[in-house]
Amino acid sequence: MAQVMSVFGSFDEHVKTLEKALEVSIQLREARVEIHGEPEAVKAAVDTVETLKKLLANGEVINDWMVNHALELAQSGNVDDAVAAMTNVIAFTCRGKPVKCKTLGQKNYIKALKENTVTICIGPAGTGKTYLAIAVAVTMLKKKEISRIIMTRPAVEAGEKLGFLPGDLQSKVDPYLRPLYDALYDFLGQEQFQRYLENGTIEVAPLAYMRGRTLSDAFVVIDEAQNATLETLKMVLTRFGEGAKVAITGDVTQVDLPKEQGSGLQKCADLLKGIEDIEVVNLTNRDVVRHKLVKEIIKAFEKYEAKTKPDSNRNYRRK
Repeated sequence: MAQVMSVFGSFDEHVKTLEKALEVSIQLREARVEIHGEPEAVKAAVDTVETLKKLLANGEVINDWMVNHALELAQSGNVDDAVAAMTNVIAFTCRGKPVKCKTLGQKNYIKALKENTVTICIGPAGTGKTYLAIAVAVTMLKKKEISRIIMTRPAVEAGEKLGFLPGDLQSKVDPYLRPLYDALYDFLGQEQFQRYLENGTIEVAPLAYMRGRTLSDAFVVIDEAQNATLETLKMVLTRFGEGAKVAITGDVTQVDLPKEQGSGLQKCADLLKGIEDIEVVNLTNRDVVRHKLVKEIIKAFEKYEAKTKPDSNRNYRRK
């Protein structure tokens, strides 16, 4: 009974979510649960409750996002695979919190990162593209499978150019690199991160600063790669040496480059797909692990872009 109460949530908040989503009536009567509605909807509700029980037994916290995720899993028929994917701990934060896959897409992404030299991950915001890559990188660093981590992203945002911003180089690029700092703080803590930064174990720099270098025995994460041209991506991908791994992440629907330049991310993925030791992973709105509204917002934009731009994923520019 305690398990059922945990699944249903405080004041039956999760019951209300299921009732609204499936148009069923759910009632808890003494030691049993009664579900009323159309047969298919009742089956979906039962499957969702059973999925939530499995997730709870797996140590997951049952919150609003997890209820909606369980609902999707139950309807897709991928419950066992997804629950199994969520048992594997990828890394631990500096506070000891385990980081696990939340979706099958994320499981495939982690597998690709571990098994390939180059992994290209394309997907919408909130799918964990960069965070999971950093989790794998930090784990490899702690196991001494690599000697350093290089985090980089194009310094192109909101139409601003670094040369026209006030301050020295560090103050100019810091705002663009801050999301990478935040993820590294999560896994290392601020003091350890600063030590690694000072001794060169971790480097965080604009993508253009990779030119002319050989990147060996390092895990290189290229974030926001939709804002890199094909030529820039080629430059970086021809720089890594022995013992290196490269993760390229981006969202091809959020390009900040001038229209005449164009994003090289999708083209790069198309060119390299199928080459041994290179994996291209595509995450979707099903893999979004932020607030449930983020998923709905992404769906709405995808629908709009599909109507207005036949090739919108390559040309859409953030306003």
